[in-house]
Amino acid sequence: MSETMNIEDYLAKGGVLTSPDNVPARYRGELMRLMSSFVDSELAASAGFADSINFAPGIKERIAASRITLEKADHAERVLMVMASFGTDVERYQAQYDWAARVERNADLGSTRTGGDMRLSVFHYPITGWIDAVVMNVLQGLATEVKMAEMTRISYTPLAETLREIAPREKRHTELGLEGLAKLAANAANKAGIEAAIAYWKPRVAASFGVAGSARYDMLARFGLRHIPNETLLAQWEALVAERLKSLGL
Repeated sequence: MSETMNIEDYLAKGGVLTSPDNVPARYRGELMRLMSSFVDSELAASAGFADSINFAPGIKERIAASRITLEKADHAERVLMVMASFGTDVERYQAQYDWAARVERNADLGSTRTGGDMRLSVFHYPITGWIDAVVMNVLQGLATEVKMAEMTRISYTPLAETLREIAPREKRHTELGLEGLAKLAANAANKAGIEAAIAYWKPRVAASFGVAGSARYDMLARFGLRHIPNETLLAQWEALVAERLKSLGL
């Protein structure tokens, strides 16, 4: 017990861990939960954007959707390799769920996880067309940008290093979405569809930040697995969204 508490004190003071061999059991459980959520969300996102390839109105847009589909699957695999060092059966893990499964369009899951996997709730909703795909990619991409700034500081070094490699490509996905949204917004005929998609996706992406005043946050912060509360991350995202949409006249 004293050894575990010493490690927790070390983590609370900004220490890092570098190997599964020196990870306390409770820390391991929370770390695996975080990694599972990331992997499942990336696999579900990849499956969702795969359908969007055929919504694309031109070759450039098809290439962008294809790139996002490919790279999100690759990101999932990279974090799965970190999980494998803890004994995760990688082949079994990635085959256990239907990553393309979606709920009804009008469902309201809030932040509740459903379907057995650990994907964020936003990745349970279906994408219905190109405008919908672009808006979803922008709003969720900006959320990922905010969250990755937090996750790349995580106290388990192998995961932090992996996420730092992933972060620039996730940022590029958002940039591709913003380029696509700017092109759509330049056509006044698309405005109603864009505004409807924003109204649909914005609260669903917001829910992915979790509840304010989370009871688990203090424990995760002591472990160095979190640094910024949910409500602060949400506020950062809302400000970023407002800035980006305003620049496009939305």
